[in-house]
Amino acid sequence: MAKRIDVSGLTAYYGAHKAIEDISMTIEPRSVTAFIGPSGCGKSTFLRTLNRMHEVTPGGRVEGKVLLDAEDLYGAGVDPVSVRREVGMVFQRPNPFPTMSIFDNVAAGLRLNGVTKKSELNDVVEKSLKGANLWNEVKDRLNKPGAGLSGGQQQRLCIARAIAVEPKVLLMDEPCSALDPISTLAIEDLIGELKERFTIVIVTHNMQQAARVSDRTAFFNLAGVGQPGRLIEIDDTERIFSNPSVQATEDYISGRFG
Repeated sequence: MAKRIDVSGLTAYYGAHKAIEDISMTIEPRSVTAFIGPSGCGKSTFLRTLNRMHEVTPGGRVEGKVLLDAEDLYGAGVDPVSVRREVGMVFQRPNPFPTMSIFDNVAAGLRLNGVTKKSELNDVVEKSLKGANLWNEVKDRLNKPGAGLSGGQQQRLCIARAIAVEPKVLLMDEPCSALDPISTLAIEDLIGELKERFTIVIVTHNMQQAARVSDRTAFFNLAGVGQPGRLIEIDDTERIFSNPSVQATEDYISGRFG
């Protein structure tokens, strides 16, 4: 099986501040990888380096390599916008485009990519909403505003929008932290279905969630106060939660800190 993402020696900065240092890992295709660790240890920063969202922050830059199927995402001449087309992202708080209908929210990326044929848009919007387990709930009100949906529905709408352009990878930055338990369960079930088609990387503060949804888990931590975040350990999820090889991982999972 080809490696989907291969990260080597990645260090990320915000201006002079070094946020994360010397991170290397491989993320296999059609799998779910969870990032866990205490607040401020660089999980979300690292996630954002995987589709160059990190650069949107003033002073954001990286050293090291991120390969997607052997293509260096930070190589000379690589367009960050094209990277984000291949590596989609779902944010912590649902962020449907407030003035757009449910249909137009899902179709937005397709139209940016030059898809204008109504029948093609209809097909992909329906397929994407079905893929996000939202079609049956919204099929009779596709022209109503996306912002009128419940929080859990809005998050599934954002997932539908992300998968409509058929990315290779889907990044999720704490996608359930603003949701109620029933909506959270719906998103977790959806993640299990989506990994049949996509490579998924999720940041979560909920360790039970990491244990439920992921195939592999990466534990991040700070080397000390004011120090950059580091990858402490990455392994199969079952092993991380039952028999981690680093004491700090066990201490975090067992609630001794964080």
